[in-house]
Amino acid sequence: MASSSSLAVRELPLFPLPEVVLFPARPLPLHIFEFRYRIMMNTILESDRRFGVLMFDPTQGQVASVGCCAEVIQYQRLPDDRMKIMTLGQQRFRVLEAVREKPYLVGLVEWIEDEPPTTDLRPLAKDVEILLRDVVQLSGKLMDQPIELPDDIPDLPTELSYWVASNLYGVASEQQTLLEMQDTVARLQREAEILTSTRNHLAARTVLKDALN
Repeated sequence: MASSSSLAVRELPLFPLPEVVLFPARPLPLHIFEFRYRIMMNTILESDRRFGVLMFDPTQGQVASVGCCAEVIQYQRLPDDRMKIMTLGQQRFRVLEAVREKPYLVGLVEWIEDEPPTTDLRPLAKDVEILLRDVVQLSGKLMDQPIELPDDIPDLPTELSYWVASNLYGVASEQQTLLEMQDTVARLQREAEILTSTRNHLAARTVLKDALN
């Protein structure tokens, strides 16, 4: 019988994407047009429909070593064998080594999870949600239009931490740091810091806007 550690290691096709960080349970639509990735998709559609998404940093020329597995949940074939696919984030993983690079990158990966919490995370998660709602409300006020948060924001702290991280725009390196954390408390605390800073910035702009009107 295989040990639990060996069960947690597998080969996975890898798809580096510039400035894109996928999180568990979050959707990621993709347009597949490069020849090597058309080969990849045709291959995985005949197996378990899973591949790994890794953030590629074009400024550093580096591919992250921690990513998130994506599962193809819908796909549409286009002319010239191009494809539109909708994927959903699954488990996070760490790349142990590259198995091969042609025709596309395949890595040996191990799955990673957050450490079990030792305290009740719900109060911290609630604080993060309140900060998030403040940021959305202030953003709407600045744009003179109401912005509503979706109804399906997760209630569970870990899932909420992934949801917030996935909705931070234009900060791929920060998202990557949040993805690599294996401590839900640390992730939520960092998100609270980011949202507090954003809220304070938006509040100052709102005061200035009101003063000028």
